[in-house]
Amino acid sequence: MRLADYIASLVAAHGVTDFFTVTGGGAMHLNDAFARNKQLRGICLHHEQACTMAAEAYCRLSGRLALVNVTTGPGGINALNGVHGAWTDSIGMLVISGQVKQETMATSYDLPLRQLGDQEADIVSMARGITKFATVLRNKEDVRYVVEKAIHLALTGRPGPVWIDVPMDIQGAQIEPDTLRGYVPEAHDALPNIAEIAEILRNARRPVIMPGTGVRIAGAYDAFLKLVELTGFPVATAFNAHDLLPEGHSSYVGRPGTVGDRAGNFAVQNADVVLILGCRLNIRQISYNWENFAPDALKIMVDIDQAELSKPTLDIQKAVCADLKDFIPALVQALGNFVPSEDQNRYLAWCQERHRLHPVMRPEYEDDTQGVNPYFFADNLSDAASGNDVIVTANATACVTTFQTAKIKPGQRMFSNSGSASMGYDLPAAIGAAIAAPERRVICLSGDGSFMMNMQELQSIIAMGLNIKIFLLNNDGYSSIKQTQRAFFPDNMFGCDASNGVTFPNFCRVAAAFGFEPRRVTAHAALSQTIAETLASPGPQFCEVVLNPMQVFAPKLSSRKLDDGRMVSSPLHDMAPFLSREELAKNMWSNT
Repeated sequence: MRLADYIASLVAAHGVTDFFTVTGGGAMHLNDAFARNKQLRGICLHHEQACTMAAEAYCRLSGRLALVNVTTGPGGINALNGVHGAWTDSIGMLVISGQVKQETMATSYDLPLRQLGDQEADIVSMARGITKFATVLRNKEDVRYVVEKAIHLALTGRPGPVWIDVPMDIQGAQIEPDTLRGYVPEAHDALPNIAEIAEILRNARRPVIMPGTGVRIAGAYDAFLKLVELTGFPVATAFNAHDLLPEGHSSYVGRPGTVGDRAGNFAVQNADVVLILGCRLNIRQISYNWENFAPDALKIMVDIDQAELSKPTLDIQKAVCADLKDFIPALVQALGNFVPSEDQNRYLAWCQERHRLHPVMRPEYEDDTQGVNPYFFADNLSDAASGNDVIVTANATACVTTFQTAKIKPGQRMFSNSGSASMGYDLPAAIGAAIAAPERRVICLSGDGSFMMNMQELQSIIAMGLNIKIFLLNNDGYSSIKQTQRAFFPDNMFGCDASNGVTFPNFCRVAAAFGFEPRRVTAHAALSQTIAETLASPGPQFCEVVLNPMQVFAPKLSSRKLDDGRMVSSPLHDMAPFLSREELAKNMWSNT
């Protein structure tokens, strides 16, 4: 049996059904084998980074592994950007690349060669730092062991991407499948004793649960909901995990973080116990003023990666290295017939009141004299979206304003890539989501800058007739960069819009060239109807939304200038635009 055919049958036997690819000569046996296998469906895209970004979103939504097949040299190098996104966000991915035959691999010789084979690159050395496992398959007898190990590692423990590089002579080699050795996984560590944690939660007066993306990644979503229903504790969702609870849930109290909302930050900052589940507490979440994150709380952090628990930016009183799919059910059992105390109920009501008093939407966002306000757009889109929708966003404006504003409905999914946060993520990720869940409508929020990085995938969307509704948010450049430059270098604006070096095409003409019948909206009066028409129309849709380019992110954590001129990093509860000191004091529990 040809080794490439064996790989195809083996990955299919392990549940892989879809692969994303840009074909190439260096992967010719792999291309042929994957295409011949009737259990695998090939999705051809137009850039290798789009393949890995699509595979990331595919796994993020479905929990299933997608295969990425790329060729040697530039094919693998192009794929690295999306691999890094999967690495930072803990999403499983299997990359199998072609490589030149071993006798023309520079690494086969003890010489400082830059390249020997045609289009050769030592891709494994490049990928090793952003993958859980990366190897060159040099011995054909190791194929079963290597593939099974890669698949196991991609989805167990802290998930992440894996990479197998297969030289041409190995791809086409003949093997005897029955003689191949398999991979035997190591046993899991035992679950730590959580009786003490259960007791801490029982005795807490102002508890908050802060769940992150690790809840879904661990397959612990249903158990998490049981924990929330059992305790009735306030839940403040971490960045990129806001779809864990719908807006109307009685325990939902907000979205903490540097670009979260005031209510979520007030809940966490005033807590006396914070249970952090599957959230690595990165800088975007806890800020550069991390010493003042939940300053009066006993922080219990549960994460599967010990390194995350040991970071120098954290002060965790109870660090638990465990898999949430084991930990949360055990905690529910340990809590038994839990009944929240009067103090706990009072704190929930207080947090709910903060959520009511401090909405993200402000009256001035209804002003459209300079274009559609992005917060007004996000609010209207949220009203129009259904619980069956998957909302995939680019970074910057598309992500921040939507994550702050969207009113999550039961069953709805909403995500971006937050760790790498690469421009160009949105279109490929929407494709991956649509392939993973063809029965669902995918709403893709693309920024003008992000769109330019992967616009070629409009052709893929049109060709496959995917149920993707694209909203191109045009704010005339790189809004996040403009906000930074206005704050720090106002006399030298550069590389962020058409006035200083970055120009953009007529987006509707671009979309039309790919076969869309584009819509365009420039004012609030037509916004609701245009959104409704775009969402209701069958098949791929494209709508350009011309935004107010001057709108800043708000609320947002920002440094504050003191009366003596000094700049200080604000704690999370003190977001810009700054409340008066009197108003801020009213939202601190110690003053109640």
